[in-house]
Amino acid sequence: MKKIILLVLLGLLGATYWGYCGAESCNQWLSIGYVQAQADANPLAAGLGFFVGYVLVTALSLPFAALLTLMGGAVFGLGWGLLLVSFASSIGATLAFLLARTLLRDWVQGKFGSYLEAMNRGVAKDGANYLFSLRLLPLFPFFAINAVFGLTPMRTWTFYWVSQLGMLAGTAVYVNAGAELGAIEELSAKGVLTPGLLGAFVLLAAFPYILRGIMSRWQTYKLYRPFKKPKQFDNNLIVIGGGSAGLVSAYIAAAVNAKVTLIERDKMGGDCLNTGCVPSKALLRSAGVNASFQRAADFGLTLPPLKSAETVDFQAVMRRVKQVIADIEPHDSMERYEGLGVNCVTGDAKILSPWEVQVGEQVITGKNIIIAAGARPFVPPIPGIEQTGYLTSDTVWGLVEQPKRLMIMGAGPIGCELAQAFSRLGTEVTLVDMAERVMPREDADVAEHVSARFTAEGIRLLTSHKTVGFDVNAEGVKQAKLESLTGAHAVIEFDQLLVAVGRKARTEQFCDFDLPLTPQGTLQVDEYLRTPYPNIFACGDIVGPYQFTHMAAHQAWYAAVNALFRRFKKFKVDYRVVPWATFTDPEVARVGVSESEAEAQGLKYEVTRYGLDDLDRAIADGEAEGFVKVITQAGSDKILGVTITGYHASELIAEWVLAMKHGLGLNKMLGTIHIYPTLNEANKYAAGVWKRAHKPEGVLRWVERFHNWQRR
Repeated sequence: MKKIILLVLLGLLGATYWGYCGAESCNQWLSIGYVQAQADANPLAAGLGFFVGYVLVTALSLPFAALLTLMGGAVFGLGWGLLLVSFASSIGATLAFLLARTLLRDWVQGKFGSYLEAMNRGVAKDGANYLFSLRLLPLFPFFAINAVFGLTPMRTWTFYWVSQLGMLAGTAVYVNAGAELGAIEELSAKGVLTPGLLGAFVLLAAFPYILRGIMSRWQTYKLYRPFKKPKQFDNNLIVIGGGSAGLVSAYIAAAVNAKVTLIERDKMGGDCLNTGCVPSKALLRSAGVNASFQRAADFGLTLPPLKSAETVDFQAVMRRVKQVIADIEPHDSMERYEGLGVNCVTGDAKILSPWEVQVGEQVITGKNIIIAAGARPFVPPIPGIEQTGYLTSDTVWGLVEQPKRLMIMGAGPIGCELAQAFSRLGTEVTLVDMAERVMPREDADVAEHVSARFTAEGIRLLTSHKTVGFDVNAEGVKQAKLESLTGAHAVIEFDQLLVAVGRKARTEQFCDFDLPLTPQGTLQVDEYLRTPYPNIFACGDIVGPYQFTHMAAHQAWYAAVNALFRRFKKFKVDYRVVPWATFTDPEVARVGVSESEAEAQGLKYEVTRYGLDDLDRAIADGEAEGFVKVITQAGSDKILGVTITGYHASELIAEWVLAMKHGLGLNKMLGTIHIYPTLNEANKYAAGVWKRAHKPEGVLRWVERFHNWQRR
């Protein structure tokens, strides 16, 4: 019924307009001269015809609205023109809104309702303000706004009055420009270059920027209105979190002589030093040395025939891990940073206002705040997991006794590294993941290469398996219940469970007011790392999108510089070239797109592959396996991405990162001297493989003829 009423209404408007202007003269209503003549003859009838025509154009989303707005000012003047255009545009927009709602909303909400839930909630909560902002700032075409809001739950009356008010300022500027055009008496330089007309067009051009500034100031005022701003500040910058992101932020602030306070609740150095990168690499090193014992015969060495577990003093291994942390700890200590000029405070930080942070009984004020609170391991709510107990990448370093049987949930970088480390130390390891392969972010050939090594070393891989529950049997043995993607069930027994299914941003309990989150649960920031509060920034794992220590440090530079110097210059975070590595054996390192990502993105690309089994240094070191895979733009030597799997891949990738960062192609790589014999030659040889595939066959045939002629 609604569809019929709406179509009848549009039909009546169309018929009225058609009957009024006549079949032969409808198209002439786009001519200022014609409309001016009609207005001179019968102002009331001309105004009515113009009004109905404008409503129809807007309702049907025809591309004449801006022209008609200027015409309204030129023909009817600023006063009457503004009145006609303002109401006609709002009524027409509402009809377009109803048209989209009537014809499409049920289908769109039924098909994509789950994806639109967040938008629907936002419109229900603050839709009027959002629509008002869009009407004021012409960031999107008005016809698109009409259609999109028609698909939301916004009330029709709300849409109308907000549109009426929101479009009024912009309409006035356009109508005024039209009125000034209509006042031109002669088409000459003197007639056109009048102060009024020039001013109207300057206002027309500057209007979006003026409104953007006004809206920005209004939004800032609304945000800060509930808080009382201190008259003076203790600091230029307060940094919350003493991990990589926080340390770099504080270091930069101190380096430019800003007053900075760094707050850390636990241990300086964050997860990377204390529970992440450093201890895991120390453990991997011990495990790697033990694995080398088993390969002694490959290098012509004779050692006692010991099993892996018999060569391991697990407690000594864990003591070494702690010692490595202790040796690196001074680099990130409070003493060092206080020596650099940073005021270091220990305790839980709570943000009271955009300028105040409480630590214990102390309230610290700062002109700017950087939140670098990091992330913590995510533990899925699987039935029985709390009863059987579990370890995470944070708590596994407290182990005193080596587990005989270790189950690891999650075959990403953390799970794979710790699986191989414990396996090489003699633990029976079962690695479980819902994905079809280990390292699901990497290409299938990379995962297959790593999986083959894992299987050869005795790691049990259960990919495509979901863990559905845990319990303890009558004999006190811990069990995990698994379900494969095909529906098959399995039960495995374990002594210790390590959960490594991802990390969750630490966004809870540090702020007395709301800071919005993304759907991924990270703090919402813009391209300058600002939260909605312009003086509060965030960086590192708490914002993502890459939870790497080197990315946290990278973001920290932008956060600190933007916080301290934004009134002079702001910098957008550069995510163009982001490398990472998984430190298994073989290592896996990547920068740019993988082959599967290039295909998914529809890129036109080529794949060049060089096997490390052909590299002299790899052969000499007994590590002749793996490959370098380069993704280039089709028909070009431009590098889109590189994946390396093999011996010291994390070191080999650096040359590719530099090349991509500075736009160097494979021809430049090939023309660079590499020391022989080194692993780095693999990069040059990969460029050589590409070059051979792109050699100029036509030119070479002529060269061959030249050489043949030379021998005569």
